Amino acid sequence: MSRLISWRAACAVAVVLLTACTSNGVAAEQAKAAPDSVVAALRPILSALAGRDTSFQIDGRLEARIDGTPQVITLRLARHNVRAFDLEVTHADYSVAIRRRANITAMALPRHRRVYIGHGTVSTPDHLSPRGIAARLLTARTSVSLAAAFILSRPPEAVAGFVLATLGGKAASGTGLSTAKDGSLVIRTRDASLRLTHIAKPLPPEPADHWPGYQATRIPRDELERQLTRGTRRTLEVFWPSGILTSPTQQPRRVPHGELRWIEGQRVVLLHGTPGEVGTAHGQLLRSEALACIDSVLHAFGTVQTIRTGRWFRHDLEGAYTRLSPHIPSRHKQETRSLAGALQLDTQLVQALNVFPELFHCSGFALFGRATRDGKLYHGRVLDYMTTIGLQDAATTFVVKVDGRIPFANVGYAGFIGSVSGMNARGVSLGEMGGKGEGQWDGAPMSTLMRRALEECHTLEDVMRLWESSPRTCEYYYVFADGKTNRAVGVAATPDSIEWVYPGRSHPRLGEGIPDAIVLSAGNRLATLRQRVQSRYGQFDARLGKWLMSRPVAMESNLHNVLFVPADGIFYVANASHAKPAAERPYVKFNLHDLLRSMQPATSKDTAAR
Repeated sequence: MSRLISWRAACAVAVVLLTACTSNGVAAEQAKAAPDSVVAALRPILSALAGRDTSFQIDGRLEARIDGTPQVITLRLARHNVRAFDLEVTHADYSVAIRRRANITAMALPRHRRVYIGHGTVSTPDHLSPRGIAARLLTARTSVSLAAAFILSRPPEAVAGFVLATLGGKAASGTGLSTAKDGSLVIRTRDASLRLTHIAKPLPPEPADHWPGYQATRIPRDELERQLTRGTRRTLEVFWPSGILTSPTQQPRRVPHGELRWIEGQRVVLLHGTPGEVGTAHGQLLRSEALACIDSVLHAFGTVQTIRTGRWFRHDLEGAYTRLSPHIPSRHKQETRSLAGALQLDTQLVQALNVFPELFHCSGFALFGRATRDGKLYHGRVLDYMTTIGLQDAATTFVVKVDGRIPFANVGYAGFIGSVSGMNARGVSLGEMGGKGEGQWDGAPMSTLMRRALEECHTLEDVMRLWESSPRTCEYYYVFADGKTNRAVGVAATPDSIEWVYPGRSHPRLGEGIPDAIVLSAGNRLATLRQRVQSRYGQFDARLGKWLMSRPVAMESNLHNVLFVPADGIFYVANASHAKPAAERPYVKFNLHDLLRSMQPATSKDTAAR
């Protein structure tokens, strides 16, 4: 997480010029007052960034307080001609160097002594050629695209004024523009400073494939450049989203076997039919959202993960899928193949992405009987997981009726057919919490087991038998509940063992048992959740159930919260926005039975499954 924040800080200061575009009288006055030295330092930098110079070098030094700790990031960007450049970024915890030439692109990781090299021509539209790269990285889905076009088309005198107006421009405030003794431009905000030095003639370029002492791995050049281009573009969209993402057009749609609805601002997709029909309708209704989700996981997160580990992320993902694949039902594979076809993407890629290891840090609870005001079971699920990669843009509540299976609601994300939070029409609800053991993938993916339980299990005992009889992966914790019988159980599962945590039982990691309650979390969040349950014991209903999931039980990375009332088929969903975690967003109430009744006419197989 800190590495993603570091990347965000680097981007934030680097594009401060692009976001300082408040054209008003104050800015105009300050433009006249901008020191000549600032304008002189700014002019060549703007010319270079606007693409007017065939060759140049810009050295940068960012000093920022990240996670409360002063940190330094240095960069060197050298453009040699219309097809070649070097980029080096160095931080205390990571470093990356990119060399692009006419026929070779290399991404080197100095701390791992590894380099990934692609040869040949580039056919992908998502490429790294310096010519026109701004248009490929800054799309209408990020708010800095218009700012970039505005800033880079203005004279340096005006840009200096706009930046001064935005930052305050007063020496006493410690913000604004200035120059160093060597003529470098210095940009200061309240939280960071960036020093930029323009060099007209860059250092002579090294051969792109010359990395003595490095372990070299061949990567298709299209894949390498697509990874870096789409990862950077998606990062900019996530951290500076435009209204296209923050206020999407809420237009309902229908396709064969599927329907997209908007209910109180939340995206809801209803799917029915064979696995292939369900997958096709999913892709047709959510193409844009699914591609954003894939960019977040594969390209944005994947690039950071590659830099962190030294391993090519897609290779890790495909290796995991090879081991997990034998334990995935054929019907799920058919649904994924059809989804990939509708998205016009490689089937192997979409299959691999659907087993993306969910190392979530979450909380969950189930309260019933004496713990609640009306005796009903309330099952809460807090999903804390990297809002910084923008999965909230793909947030979707699915209502699914696969032929011959139990219908269910799945609170999930476009492009992902597995489940991490769900409830079926038989009153069974499930939520998971990630643990340790990444890489222990010789079993059924967690999200596949969750999906199978929703489709196959009529009772809590059915769910427990499914987990006991299935090969499992990694370490996960769960809360399973059954509204028909007012019963719930906590689960600690690894590939080698499974432990059931029953209501009222004490546990070394969870504390003293609470009657008619299952409470799972960790650290201070567990302590807060337990205290809240005990303080309002016997009073819980839907309103207090949502209160249990508020901050600080939910983390800053809180992606979604769900409160299930499985006896009634009711569930409440809150999704994160770009500005707020899910716990600080409004909940929307859904009735699974009403949604199922409102779907297109069920087949005889659907009716039998219910």
